[in-house]
Amino acid sequence: MKCWPIVFAALLVLAPGAHAQTLEKTTIAIPAVSFAFTADYVAEDAGLYKQSGLDVTIKFLAGNAGFNAMVSGAVDFAFSSATNLDRAAARGQRMLAIANMNNLPPWDVVIRKSIADAAHFDPKAPLAERVKILKGRTIVVDGIGSAAHSFLRVLAMAGGVDPDSITVSALQPQEMLAAYQRGQIDGVALGPPWPQTLEQDGGAVVVASGINGDPAWLTPIGSSTVITRPQFCTDHRSVCEKMGHALSAASRFVHEHPADAIAILQKRFPKTAPPVVAASFAVMRKAMPEPPAIEAKALSNADRINVEAGFIKPADQLKTYDDLFTNEYVK
Repeated sequence: MKCWPIVFAALLVLAPGAHAQTLEKTTIAIPAVSFAFTADYVAEDAGLYKQSGLDVTIKFLAGNAGFNAMVSGAVDFAFSSATNLDRAAARGQRMLAIANMNNLPPWDVVIRKSIADAAHFDPKAPLAERVKILKGRTIVVDGIGSAAHSFLRVLAMAGGVDPDSITVSALQPQEMLAAYQRGQIDGVALGPPWPQTLEQDGGAVVVASGINGDPAWLTPIGSSTVITRPQFCTDHRSVCEKMGHALSAASRFVHEHPADAIAILQKRFPKTAPPVVAASFAVMRKAMPEPPAIEAKALSNADRINVEAGFIKPADQLKTYDDLFTNEYVK
């Protein structure tokens, strides 16, 4: 097994004085168990946080709980989505995104193959036709109101399907897999590796794939966006600088050393078959920008998801996104 901190010492330009000073402590909330957070897994397991001068505590807070904890000050940063960032801003809570770890939508919607076969489902049909199969189904997401949930609702409406006709359940991966095996759910709207896991034995069929352009307008998107309170970076600028440095290093790691990144993910997901890990990593590598800079268009598209999913009113869509992000920490 390679020692990643040694192997990649030459890769990183360390934050000034990182080894000469005490590591600064900080906290990050992670909302789900998913390859969507590959950047964090790599930064942890390859020692990139520490090499950048940070002692990071990871807190698992499912769904939107992590974002809410960041807003309240219970944690310093949250891996979240720009849909949450925009919704909070519409309520007068203007947070600050400092990195966008996925700028392509990584979510897939898959449905049980027996259902697809009975409906004579055509995977090559236009999106509006494909998503009609979702009507009346029970679909699992990672959290109510999450980006994946919004994605599911947007897809349903693209096919003229009332999104409220879909029964939505928020389950953690092991619960989801057990429910799928028992036939209690019809499909999932999630990021890797969970749709790929269901597909591996031919038991599920892809209805829509964000990474492959369903729907086309959704690119770029703010997904696995690292968000904090604006005042936090004012009061703790060095922590934000080091966090941006670590996340940029994680993005380089993923793009320049895919085999080592896959090894980290395989260790994190030991029960996931290696072909599924490899396929899921390919999605995330494609979705991850290098450097992990943020575009105003990604935030605008996230706001459009909010509107089309019915989570905010069109009148609440933001007029500008310029004060909701900065790229100064990921340069």
